[in-house]
Amino acid sequence: MANPPATQAPIRRVSLATVLRLFVPSLLGIFIFFIPVTYNARSTIPLDHMVGVVREALGDYTGLYAMALIVAGALYPLITGHWRRSVTDTLFTVLKLFGVVAGVMALTGMGPALLQEPDMLPFLFDKLVVTVGLIVPIGAIFLALLISYGLLELIGVLVQPIMRPIWRTPGRSAIDAVASFVGSYSIGLLITNRAYCAGQYSAREAAIIATGFSTVSAPFMVIVAKSLDLMTVWNQYFWLTLVVTFVVTGVTARMWPLTGMDATLTDGEPDVVPGQRLALAWKTGVAVAADAPSLVQSVRQTLREGVLMAMSILPSIMSVGLVGLLLAKYTPVFDWLGWLFYPIVALFGIEHAQELAQASAAGLAEMFLPALLLGGDAGIDFVARFAAGVVSVSGVLFFSASIPCILATSIPISLWRIVVVWFVRVALSLLMAIPLGMLLQ
Repeated sequence: MANPPATQAPIRRVSLATVLRLFVPSLLGIFIFFIPVTYNARSTIPLDHMVGVVREALGDYTGLYAMALIVAGALYPLITGHWRRSVTDTLFTVLKLFGVVAGVMALTGMGPALLQEPDMLPFLFDKLVVTVGLIVPIGAIFLALLISYGLLELIGVLVQPIMRPIWRTPGRSAIDAVASFVGSYSIGLLITNRAYCAGQYSAREAAIIATGFSTVSAPFMVIVAKSLDLMTVWNQYFWLTLVVTFVVTGVTARMWPLTGMDATLTDGEPDVVPGQRLALAWKTGVAVAADAPSLVQSVRQTLREGVLMAMSILPSIMSVGLVGLLLAKYTPVFDWLGWLFYPIVALFGIEHAQELAQASAAGLAEMFLPALLLGGDAGIDFVARFAAGVVSVSGVLFFSASIPCILATSIPISLWRIVVVWFVRVALSLLMAIPLGMLLQ
C-alpha cells in the first residue's frame, strides 16, 4: 500500500554535498541513457555508442564473450538449484541447455543448413544475443547513476498525476518507459526489476510496466519502417505508434489477467496534498540522495544484477527464439493463430486482411516477423503495411527476446498471462492502427 499522505512538505535547507549527490550522478545518467549524440557520423545515445566501441574492441572475441554468458546462464540454475522451484523453471532450464547447443551451432556454423540461414541462428546470435549481452552489463554499470541517487523518487512524485490515473503505475515508472524507448527494453526491465525487488512496485504494477512499457527502441522502429516502406510517413508512423502503444497499455492495465495480480507493495510513493507536490518531490529526492550508498557499492550491485540478467536472457533467446522462428517459417502454427485476429481485420474490409492477421500473429515469435512477412511483398497495400508496422512495436511481447527477458526477472508473472496480454495488445492495436492507416493513405 502507498505511504500515508504527507501533511507538510516544507522545502528545507540541505547541504551542497547532498544537492550535488542528487543532481550530478542523475544528470550524468540522463545524458548516458537519454541524450542522442553524434559520433562517427552516427546519432544515438552514449550508451549505444559505448556498446559499439566495446563490440569493435572485442572484435572476433565478441562471439566467445556471448557464448560464455550463454553457458554460464544455462549452468546457473543447475548450480543454485533454481531449476527445482517450479515447472516453469525446470522447463526454461532445459531450454537454456538447448540454447547452449544452438549457441555453439551459431558460433561455429555447424548443424543443419536450414538453421544457418540468415534469418535463423545468425540473426538470433549476431543481432540479438551479442547486442543484449553487451548492452545489459554495460548499461548496468551506468544504471546506478540513474536509479540510486534520488532521480526516480523526485520525478516519480512530480508525474504521479499522469502515470497513476492513466496507467495505474507509480510516477517513477515513467523512467522505465523512457529507458526502454530510447535505450533498450532490457535496460527498462532491469530498472523495473530493481524497483520491484525493493518493494517500490507491486507485482501488478511491475507486470503492467514490463508488459506495457518495455517496447523496442526508436532505432528498431526505423528498421521496421524501412522494411515496410513507411519512411515517407516516418513522423506520422513514429508518433501514432507511440500513442497506440501507450493507449493499449492503459487499457490492458484495467483488464484481466493483470487486474488479478497482487497489488501489495512495501515502499510506495507518498500521496501528495494539494500545493505540496514540488516540495514533497524535492524532499523525497534529497532524502534518497543523502542516504544513497557510495558509487562503487551502487555500481557493484547493478553490475551484478545486469550480468545475472544477461546470463538468464541469452540462452533463452537462443532456444525460445529459434523455436519461434522455426514455427513461423516452417509450420502453419502462426497461420492458424492468425485466424483469431482475422475477424478484427476483416471488419474494416481492407485488402490483404488474411496476410495482415497472420503477420500480426507471427509477431509473438519475433517482433520483426510482421515486417519481414509483409515488407517483402510489393503488392501489399499501405494500410496493411502501416498496421503491421504499428503492431510490431505495440505488441511489445515476443518470444525471441522480450518474453525471456521478463521471465528472467523476479516479477511473478507467468508465461500464460504474458501470452494472454500479448493477444489483447495485438487485438487492440489492430483496432486502432487500421483506421489510422486509412486516414493516412
